[in-house]
Amino acid sequence: HAHLDAPEFDGDRARVLHDARAAGVVEALIPAVTAASWPKLQALCASGSGLYPAYGLHPCYLAQHADGDLAALDAWLQIHPAAAVGECGLDYMEDGLDRERQMYFLRGQFEIAHRFDLPLVLHARQAFEAMILELRRFGKPLRGVVHSFSGSAEQAQQLWKLGFRVGIGGPVTHERARRLRKVVASLPIESLMLETDAPDQPGACHKGERNEPAFLVDVLQCVAELRGEDPDELARITTANARRL
Repeated sequence: HAHLDAPEFDGDRARVLHDARAAGVVEALIPAVTAASWPKLQALCASGSGLYPAYGLHPCYLAQHADGDLAALDAWLQIHPAAAVGECGLDYMEDGLDRERQMYFLRGQFEIAHRFDLPLVLHARQAFEAMILELRRFGKPLRGVVHSFSGSAEQAQQLWKLGFRVGIGGPVTHERARRLRKVVASLPIESLMLETDAPDQPGACHKGERNEPAFLVDVLQCVAELRGEDPDELARITTANARRL
């Protein structure tokens, strides 16, 4: 999970991709945030191997979404193959984000993901209970990943039963993230996926820097240490988890 289409990478995207591949990060999911971003994202993923598009409407960009964007997403997916629907979700942390309108776009993307039989890439900040409740209310089978997971072990287990893995990124590398570290150490390995969320959420080794996909190696090493597992084996399994999804 990396936003390689973001303008932060416009100056050195080729170098960032080269460094990622040199570090062994050879595949990435590139999730959209607004309808306006879909064409650039599609062109990026078509330009090189190992980059997979997800198209959706992110809750933090509500001001840029129009009511017709859900119909536009449906039409776009009919012509442009995708690995997933998203990034979509609920953000109850940022002030000024209308919760009803967030829910409107989330429910619409649930319907689209179900119709196209695609996994969802979910964003949830201070909204895990609301997200779990909404997934249950939907009542039809869905699957996906809750990226940048920061909930409890119990919430992760509930999401797993609903068909969702959890994405773990840079925040787990910070020693102060004690609760998250305990959760990551306790979860079934089948439920884990690794990510960077580049250019956001850099890990402890890159505080204050722009995050990059190559830094996924730091997340891998940290999660392997927390779980007492071999990094190569953890890499193999989490990669297989992502491919299966």
